[in-house]
Amino acid sequence: MGFAHVVGGTRHVFADLRTLLARATPFRSGDALAGIAAESAAQRIAAQRALADLPLRHFLSESVIPYERDAVTRLILDRHDAAAFAPVAHLTVGGFRDWLLSEAATPAALAALAPGLTPEMAAAVSKIMRLSDLIAVAAKCRVVTRFRNTIGLEGRLSIRLQPNDPTDDPRGIAAQIVDGLMLGAGDAVIGINPATDSLEATLRLLDLLDGVRERCAIPTQSCVLAHVTTTMLAMARGAPVDLVFQSVGGTEAVNRSFGVSLELLAEAREAALSLRRGTVGENVFYFETGQGSALSADAHHGCDQQTIEARAYAVARGFAPLLVNSVVGFIGPEYLYDGKQITRAGLEDHFCGKLLGLPMGVDVCYTNHAEADGDDMDALLTLLGVAGVTYVMGVAGADDVMLAYQSTSFHDGLAVRAALGRRPAPEFEAWMERMGIGGTTREVPARLAPALLGLA
Repeated sequence: MGFAHVVGGTRHVFADLRTLLARATPFRSGDALAGIAAESAAQRIAAQRALADLPLRHFLSESVIPYERDAVTRLILDRHDAAAFAPVAHLTVGGFRDWLLSEAATPAALAALAPGLTPEMAAAVSKIMRLSDLIAVAAKCRVVTRFRNTIGLEGRLSIRLQPNDPTDDPRGIAAQIVDGLMLGAGDAVIGINPATDSLEATLRLLDLLDGVRERCAIPTQSCVLAHVTTTMLAMARGAPVDLVFQSVGGTEAVNRSFGVSLELLAEAREAALSLRRGTVGENVFYFETGQGSALSADAHHGCDQQTIEARAYAVARGFAPLLVNSVVGFIGPEYLYDGKQITRAGLEDHFCGKLLGLPMGVDVCYTNHAEADGDDMDALLTLLGVAGVTYVMGVAGADDVMLAYQSTSFHDGLAVRAALGRRPAPEFEAWMERMGIGGTTREVPARLAPALLGLA
């Protein structure tokens, strides 16, 4: 089955749903690299108009990757909730956009709808939305998760404290943890990207993080972002694992390139749940995603990178995570060339993740060879704050010296909380007050906490 639309007297034809979605995507370098971007602005507009007229039901009868060839497609269709989908089943993609922007799309209605939406539906409607539309709808989505504190409540903005060190030096890590805690970061998670993925390094870092957390009675969770198989070995050794981390993608093939499968993720989740380390909830997974990962692994099946990114959220949704984030500018300018493309992608990812029922954060970031700078990141961070992003990154000086990319600093998180009246997770906020750190968003700490100073 094909699709067609006339623009400026020219009839543009799109062979299948996969092609239609690719041509309708706002321009980005990754789709051009893959040879699937629209050939002209007129073709893109024709594709967007044809997409707007497409019934939402069509996404249940045509898959961008065949059911029999892909485990992620099977996950999407096998778990689709027809009853949840029913309120919007009569709509086209364009009609769905109008509904999302209407007063009928309340936070409760959006939460009830999420299990009835496929990632391709979310990706499709995002392609015909302006940035202001993406922000307005995402701001209405409420997704709350829990482990040792409560993430995603209205009026809250959490921050991952990211104390990476190029040699996993415990002194460097501890100094960054103290710096971040003093500036209100860490309620999402204190999470270290290890310099190596060895079991021994993972065990050392897990012990370090758990020691800090217990010594100061911090109501948060820790995570060493090692490969899921390394974390499973650590759990078997009795290590203090709170969250299990894994990068995931939107096709079976890209997940295979990451060394994971849906079955392996299910096994890891059961192992983490068996530890019973959560105090207020049992959301034990932390997933990261990013537009372009499937193309870089030659695992995109001819699909555009944003649609594949949305499909990654179906993988994440299947395992009830505490946290999910798009590392939006990390993969490089081959996929998102400049600040404009990074901004659009970050807001798309956040919108799609929230619409599908995920606790969505964004690593507002760029690599040094991209056509982007700190002003672009300030703008995206502020827009995401308005859109109700669940959490962002806190990196010392906004410069991750281990991963060699630019992200957002502890001060950036404080600034957005102050500007928008956002607060940390409630349990963490109460801990800050007990520790004498200061007035959360109202001031940079008025006094230092002696218990924290001893950690450095």
